[in-house]
Amino acid sequence: MPKGYIIGSVAVHDPEAYKAYAAKATEAIGKYGGKFLARGGKYEIVEGEGRSRNVIIEFESLEAAKTYFFSPEYTEARRLRWPVSLGNFVIVEGV
Repeated sequence: MPKGYIIGSVAVHDPEAYKAYAAKATEAIGKYGGKFLARGGKYEIVEGEGRSRNVIIEFESLEAAKTYFFSPEYTEARRLRWPVSLGNFVIVEGV
């Protein structure tokens, strides 16, 4: 079965407040079996617009990634992220 990936690109406006989101999101990722493949770190924009924080999270399947993203735990975390950042997230099935 193909794995599922969540890819996020985020501009953080309040790094201190964002820490509360990151802590809750990380806890939820662990609960739902996710694994960080990229989390922040160096990046280079090679085409189009980019944001300062880029994340890739691997899950056992597309459904597992969706279950995490729409879970009560991550929904609570997202509510902390919304006022302090701007982001794009996609859920992608692997090959």
